[in-house]
Amino acid sequence: MWADAQARLFWFRRLALIGAVLAAIVVVLGAWVRLTDAGLGCPDWPGCYGHVYPSGVQQAAKAWHEMIHRYAAATVGFIITVLLVWAVAAHKDDREPLIPAALLFIIVCLQGALGALTVTMLLKPLIVTAHLLGGLTTMSLLWWLSIEPERRDAPAAEAGLRRLALTACAVLAAQIFLGGWTSTNYAAVACPDFPTCQHAWWPQMDFHDGFVLWRGLNLDYEGGVLDNPARMAIHFTHRMGAAVTGVTLVILGQLTFAHGGSRRASRAGLWLSAAVLLQIGIGVATVHLGVPLGAATLHNAGAAMLVLAMVWLLRALWPATRSTRPVP
Repeated sequence: MWADAQARLFWFRRLALIGAVLAAIVVVLGAWVRLTDAGLGCPDWPGCYGHVYPSGVQQAAKAWHEMIHRYAAATVGFIITVLLVWAVAAHKDDREPLIPAALLFIIVCLQGALGALTVTMLLKPLIVTAHLLGGLTTMSLLWWLSIEPERRDAPAAEAGLRRLALTACAVLAAQIFLGGWTSTNYAAVACPDFPTCQHAWWPQMDFHDGFVLWRGLNLDYEGGVLDNPARMAIHFTHRMGAAVTGVTLVILGQLTFAHGGSRRASRAGLWLSAAVLLQIGIGVATVHLGVPLGAATLHNAGAAMLVLAMVWLLRALWPATRSTRPVP
């Protein structure tokens, strides 16, 4: 009986891992759709011009970009539904993660609604950015469910690391919001030089107009609606946020590497530090190269990698309590 429960939990985690990988792909595909201006390639939802596939429609290439993203997202939704049914069927086993699976199902339903609103409300930056954050949250929860928790006693030194990790998580979430806001307002090319912006350390910027979250209905945001000073303000804020986030995450990574209570925690600290340096490098290269499609898409993939590294570190710093049962 115990062996059956062990096998069930093993395959549950494997399915969650498949979902996490696919969710990461969906995040990157979403960036690809935005960067190829294909967000409105299909003006309706969930189909495309009333069909399940965009054959013979206007702007067929953009329509296919959007529908590939939707097909992958629907597959993630199906996997999450299977995980929830699986967890409900095995709810008598207290190790089955029923509550996280239910939360994940709710989030993916909200994601579907945001996906529909992204199209029907003409790429509103607030909705598209929220859709990005929802996608990364979905990926994070799937990744969390796929990781087998360590069973060990956490040393007292890890209490401080946990507090720092939660703070770093909030800083990373804010920076991802800024990244999404930069992308959805087409502000990535507003500062074509680095480390200056328009060859000035503090250019003429309009922060007030750049961070108006809602501008009303019936406004098509494809291509952006902001003047250059507002776009520069968004881009410049994203850069400053990157500096703060980078320092915070590298400090967390190095402290976890030095003082984590397990080999997993130390490795997670190294992974987080490496992911931060890689993402900063990609960001600088993206600016210097003129924001080409490949580099900009890779920058979004780097953000997903940062989130995965952060979740891995959090999982390492919150071990399961020791049990007399065999480790699954």
